[in-house]
Amino acid sequence: MTKQTFLHGKHVALGAKMVDFAGWHMPVQYSSIIEEHKTVRESVGLFDVSHMGEVIVEGEDALPYLNKIVPQEISKLVDRKAVYCQMTNKQGGIIDDLIIYKLQDKKYLIIVNASRIDEDLNWMVRNKLGFNVNIVNESHNYSLLAVQGPKAVALINKIGVTDLPPFFSIKRAELFNINLWISRTGYTGEDGVEILVRNEFSETLWDKILEAGKEFGIKPIGLGARDTLRLEAALHLYGNDLDEDTTPIEAGLGWSVPKNKTDDYNGKSVIMNQIINGTEKKLFGLKMLDRGIARHGYEVYYNNEQVGVITSGGISPVRGDNIALAYIKNIPELGIGSQVEVKIREKLYKAEIVKRPFVEKKNKS
Repeated sequence: MTKQTFLHGKHVALGAKMVDFAGWHMPVQYSSIIEEHKTVRESVGLFDVSHMGEVIVEGEDALPYLNKIVPQEISKLVDRKAVYCQMTNKQGGIIDDLIIYKLQDKKYLIIVNASRIDEDLNWMVRNKLGFNVNIVNESHNYSLLAVQGPKAVALINKIGVTDLPPFFSIKRAELFNINLWISRTGYTGEDGVEILVRNEFSETLWDKILEAGKEFGIKPIGLGARDTLRLEAALHLYGNDLDEDTTPIEAGLGWSVPKNKTDDYNGKSVIMNQIINGTEKKLFGLKMLDRGIARHGYEVYYNNEQVGVITSGGISPVRGDNIALAYIKNIPELGIGSQVEVKIREKLYKAEIVKRPFVEKKNKS
């Protein structure tokens, strides 16, 4: 049975087009994807992302346990700070990408992808042998709202939180007499926050944020615009750009992997070997030169040979052209400025390798 968030009725009442996504009945758009996209880039948008999962890891061995299941150095996290991580398998492949927040000593909050909750929990339990930790799935108790855009901070200031935490930090706060967690994170490339609130308060919070945000031009935003926004920012989508056969280094996430972490972790030997010796494939950004949209699964060619595959692609509402992410063989002559071709309906269309992200990110403070 398809699951519904606590805000499902709100989306239906607003006339949203609803679709099944990762086992959830979610709003893909309320008006048009391009209009909603531009709202987030120019003012502020409100997202229901309650399908995401929340897991608490706590106990005496919480720190060494987390250091085993991700390549990142969790011991460097101070209270209320967060780090972007990948949970890796024995071969270094990515089981999921996630955010780990240190709430306090020996207690961590992990935000996981909706489509991977069961797989993540299974892997986490399998890896707890020998560690004194409790793993608690809180996903069914909380809703997650995202307020994103250049006017997001002004809106949150107006409704009661004037001391927002720095980028990739979390704090306890109160909005409209509702106690909640508020973090300076997002999935759009814009500034903003994500608000974790108990389910019973989510509808009240949704209505009040929309009402208070009218003067800032706020609109509810669906999953369609969420995808085009994250693509412009070159943010990975699990199942498209990341999977269990792809390592963080191949995915262009080497910046997040410490080279001098002493603790062992799943897949460490593979990942460290790739850092030293390179990879057979790399994630590139593409812009289409010919008219055509590169979609997930389309083949990429160079010198009449298939060298890669598109993982994500579509129209960039801000740039006005067609963009894509693709895994391409690590060929020395291929780099920024190189031309390749994408096979679309049995015809080859020219594309150029370009820098990622496709638009300037503004989600840093």
